[in-house]
Order: sequence, then structure tokens, then C-alpha cells
Amino acid sequence: MAIVLGPNQYGKAETHLVRIVRDSPRHEITDLNVSSALRGDWSAAHLEGDQSAILPTDTQKNTAYVWAKTHPVDPIEDYGLSLAHHFVDDVEPVVGARIEIERFGWIRATVDGSEHDHTFVRTGPEIRTAAITVGPDGEHVIQGMKDFVILKSTESAFKDFLVDEYTTLAPTEDRVMATSLVAKWRISGDSLSEGGIDWNAMYEGVKAVMVAQFATLHSLALQQTLWNMGRAALEAYPEIAELKLSAPNKHHFVVDFSRFGVENQNEVFHADDRPYGLIQADVVRDDAPPAGDAWRSYSGLV
Repeated sequence: MAIVLGPNQYGKAETHLVRIVRDSPRHEITDLNVSSALRGDWSAAHLEGDQSAILPTDTQKNTAYVWAKTHPVDPIEDYGLSLAHHFVDDVEPVVGARIEIERFGWIRATVDGSEHDHTFVRTGPEIRTAAITVGPDGEHVIQGMKDFVILKSTESAFKDFLVDEYTTLAPTEDRVMATSLVAKWRISGDSLSEGGIDWNAMYEGVKAVMVAQFATLHSLALQQTLWNMGRAALEAYPEIAELKLSAPNKHHFVVDFSRFGVENQNEVFHADDRPYGLIQADVVRDDAPPAGDAWRSYSGLV
């Protein structure tokens, strides 16, 4: 039985860069965490230690910095596409590149009732993400978010579930449903090649559609809620080929006040972060263009 080298890639992880536009008294700030991974025939490096085809990861880091100076960083998807194309088009041994980006939010500080021109406060309800892949099977952009904490205080049930001898959970008609959502949606094929996508508008629009579904659906299960959130996003944006959702339950248990002679009518909860249920779902168009290795991230995990 032969032992062979399987799929591999290499790059620079988590280059944290801050771009400040200073061409007027009112400055703009963009705060990014950029990871790059290059794909090609790196067998000689693995099998023989031959580095002649290897562009150093330090070079990849420096390129990300320079690109933030010479190319727009907002929207992050266009920045990532441009950076990926540089590695594929200008570095001969590279046949594919993946750029993963996290964007951290800032807002202007308020001084004497007015926004300050050059002072900012770190904020944002979530971290915006993007993963751009350019390679032999085409271009893919995966837009998304993580750490998006969302909660509804009623209109969520969990009952009629399977019970065995180890079941202790009581069914409920009315519970707090909360999660720290990770959502990623892929744009590939003609929708991407035609260009003209307003990435910032799409991001805000998808988020708004999913929040509306979370809020208004009388949920019988988190699974049902995720399906409706994903379906609504694909219905609203035909450019999206597929959407992946990962939702850890942020449990809220009603505190038992019986020993104190006080009634707790779903008003005071113990918020418990471990262990937690983890619900995941993909929502896909049946005619979606193939993903290739678009979901193979820097770490090899989706």
C-alpha cells in the first residue's frame, strides 16, 4: 500500500491590519484580519524540503499590507478578490489562492453631541467575514458573519421530542431562544463573473432578512428557524448559490424560585454557556454552480 501526499496549501494566518484614510480632516478606519493560503504543486517542498517554488509567508503578509495601501479595502470582498488574483496571476507557481478576512466594527466617538472626525470606538454586534477563492475552477466569494448574538424572549417552543431512559429535559411551549450565529453564503459562477455586486448592500440585506425570520416565525425548533432564515435569504438574493448556518444554543434556564415562595413566570434565567446544543444546516439551490474547493478554508475546515 502506497503512502502519498494529499491536498495541501500554505500561507500567512491572521495578518491584522488597520487602514486609515486621511485625505480629509474626517478620517475613515477599516480594521481587518487577513489570512492567505496559496495552492499549487508544493510536493517538492513537502517531500524533499525544496523551497524553490515557495513564496514565503512573510511575503504574503507584506503583500496584504501593501494592497491595503494601493487598493480599496471597502468592500472587503473586492479587496480579497484583487489580492487573490495577484497571487494567481503574478506568482507563477501559484494556481489557486484563498483569502479569508474578518472585519471588526468601529463607530465614531461622540463629543459634545457631535461625531468626532478622528476618534473611534470599537463596536459592532458581529464580525463580518469574507472568504475569496480564485483557482482553476473559477472564482468564489463566501460572504458571512460570526459572533452574531441574537435572542427572542418568547414565541419559541421545544416539545414532542424523542424520549428515552436518559431524557430529563422537560418540554416547553415558551422558552428563550438565543444563539451566537455563524452564517456564510457563497456567490459563484455567472453571478460573480458578471460583476456589479454591491457587497455592502448584500451583507446588510441578508442580515436583515434573516433577523426578520428569526423574530417573526413562531418557532417550534431552532432547526425550523434556521431553515426559514436560509430560505428567505436565497429567495431575496438570487446571486447566492448556497448558505451555511451554524447556531450554538445559548441556553437560558428558568431559575427555580419555589423554595423562596416567589413565582418566576419566565422572568429570571440562568444563562449557561456549556455544554450547548449545536444546530447546523445548509440551504442550497438545486441548480447551484459547483463549489469546487471554495469551502476548504485556511485551516482545512469549513
